[in-house]
Amino acid sequence: MASAAGVSIATVSRVLRTPDAVREGTRDRVQAAIRTLGYVPSGNARALAGKRTGVVGLLLPGFDVVPDERPDLVTDGGVRIVDDRQHVTQPFSSNLYFDEVLRGAETEAWQRGLALMVAAGRGSSRDVIVNDVAGRVDGLAVLAQTVPDDLLEHVARRIPVVVLADDRRSHGFDSVSVDNAAGMRTLGSHVIGRLGIRSLAYLAGPIDSPDDMERSAGFRQALDDHGVPASSIRVVHGDFGRVRARELAAQLLDAAEVPRAIVCSNDQSALGVLDAAVARGVRVPEDLVVTGFDGIDAGRFSVPPLTTVHQPMGELGRAAVRAIVDRLERLEGPPRATRLPVEVLLRESCPPTL
Repeated sequence: MASAAGVSIATVSRVLRTPDAVREGTRDRVQAAIRTLGYVPSGNARALAGKRTGVVGLLLPGFDVVPDERPDLVTDGGVRIVDDRQHVTQPFSSNLYFDEVLRGAETEAWQRGLALMVAAGRGSSRDVIVNDVAGRVDGLAVLAQTVPDDLLEHVARRIPVVVLADDRRSHGFDSVSVDNAAGMRTLGSHVIGRLGIRSLAYLAGPIDSPDDMERSAGFRQALDDHGVPASSIRVVHGDFGRVRARELAAQLLDAAEVPRAIVCSNDQSALGVLDAAVARGVRVPEDLVVTGFDGIDAGRFSVPPLTTVHQPMGELGRAAVRAIVDRLERLEGPPRATRLPVEVLLRESCPPTL
């Protein structure tokens, strides 16, 4: 390969890993030789030479699928016709956050000449999945609460482990997270202080979610900042999914005392609230203010567009890969934490003023 292109082996390696770092003419010659010879880099050979696989792992929670309760109207030629007027065909609606994290991790790995192995799903023991992935990669990024600490500690004896969405330095892990509490406190202060709303409900996420714990703490701080008793706020726990949020919002909106605002711990939950409001003819924001947290694209195109706290989801994935690479280069030293900033995006569902 190198002789066919008239360059050194090191130059071929640079073209394959960091092509932008090589002069255009040299890069073109190497790439032409690659096409002519049908060359494919050998991952096994690189692993043997460098004692590394060139692969980093990303472990995400299993993808939940909404139970299939859709009535068939017609089955013709193997294709079903389904009455979807209630929008029940949303099996992956709760995973848009993970899509962005995954995209960021994949981009960073590719730019560094690394491959990304993604593990997600249920049906197997977590021990089996984690150990299988850990045996194939140089380092592993794991979403908080996806894997028990004792299993992570076991894996960390062999390879670097980075925890996403939680500061886990106390457990000995490098971590990458966002400023959840500050973001929710700022948004809550806008709803309570700027808009003067006191009749609120808070749609929280799973009780074991580190993200939700921090966001809930930020919301409580906003209440304290403006002298609103926490006991006056109705709090309900969802699962970060749109379907469950729609059910909980229906209960809130059908109650004798309907809140003037529903603050949600993530965007998918907020979209479920908007669904329930539309079904009941509740106007947003005239009758009900709705807010979310995450900044997924779906919130930009909802009706009305969703006010949210935007977190850099793609950057979370990128920072996780960088943290793995940094730890591979400096194996010793105390655990490091990366905290990324957030910003409040005011849109029509909760505007600057009412």
